[in-house]
Amino acid sequence: MSPHTHIKRHLEGAFLFAVLLNFKHIYLYIAPAYGVYLLRSYCITGNNPDGSIRWRSFSILRFISLALIVCLVFAVSYGPFACMGQIPQVLSRLFPFKRGLCHAYWAPNFWALYNVMDKALSVIGVKLQLLDPTSVSAGSMTGGLVQEFQHRVLPSVSPMAALICTFISILPSVFCLWIKQQGPRGFLRCLVLCALSSFMFGWHVHEKAVLLAILPLSMLSVSSAKDAGIYLVLATAGHFSLLPLLFTAPELPIKIFLLMMFTVFSASSLKALYRKEGPLLNWLETLYLYGLVPLEIFCEIAYPLTPWLERLPFIPLLLTSVYCALGVGYAWLRLYIAVFTESAAVKKNQ
Repeated sequence: MSPHTHIKRHLEGAFLFAVLLNFKHIYLYIAPAYGVYLLRSYCITGNNPDGSIRWRSFSILRFISLALIVCLVFAVSYGPFACMGQIPQVLSRLFPFKRGLCHAYWAPNFWALYNVMDKALSVIGVKLQLLDPTSVSAGSMTGGLVQEFQHRVLPSVSPMAALICTFISILPSVFCLWIKQQGPRGFLRCLVLCALSSFMFGWHVHEKAVLLAILPLSMLSVSSAKDAGIYLVLATAGHFSLLPLLFTAPELPIKIFLLMMFTVFSASSLKALYRKEGPLLNWLETLYLYGLVPLEIFCEIAYPLTPWLERLPFIPLLLTSVYCALGVGYAWLRLYIAVFTESAAVKKNQ
């Protein structure tokens, strides 16, 4: 590929991602990865021998051309709304903070674990007579409604607190991508971590957003055995967490069959690809994935037969969300550990 063609591809990538972002603002999750990668690989025209930034090679012209393309796309999208004075209304619909910290069906992220911890502490507090029973509601957070609620024991989370947590969680991956040019694989890793960090700590995250991390991680899974193991955990837990979205009885055998077929195919294919490198999953990861089977049986078959269903209908969703949050959070930590380990190894070899 000629340098001229290479430059055109960067500009084309910036244009297409800007268009994508204006089609669906959920892609804001991965915008930091795209922004840093384009600045690093397009605006910085040279590197030091160790791969670090040569600041004198920063091209103002390239930066301006990149900024103009992105700004033009946004101008076309939001220009009509700006002319009619409707930008505040558009922003309020894009970022509806009044909907509360969590979606009606909790996404399997950090806040699901946080909510359960708060609920458990409030129950224990009442049992030990440390809290007034009248001050602890029946649990608006588990009512399956989209609304704001206050935590009873742990500090309540504001949109700004969720934003700060998200920013802190994506910062190391973006920093690694910026410090040294890492090529397509480094960009994909940063993209996955940005998507997963935003999913873990974002405000009012939809459960389907986990796909933003699973899909690019599937490409990394065929390049590294370590990434393949992380992918199996994340994909299985993430896809399992989406099963409650298909809630009618005729859909039950279909969704279970599709998940089993996909999981078995992924595991067998990756195992064959890395057959010389030993098992992709350790005993704890394997035990966790097998634990999804009794969980599904309990939530879909056993619990509906109990008298608790009418009084506590949210229990199956709560158990699914919390159990899957453990797997998603584990995959997020494993991915970050892999990034830091590889960075330390490269630095030591230099």
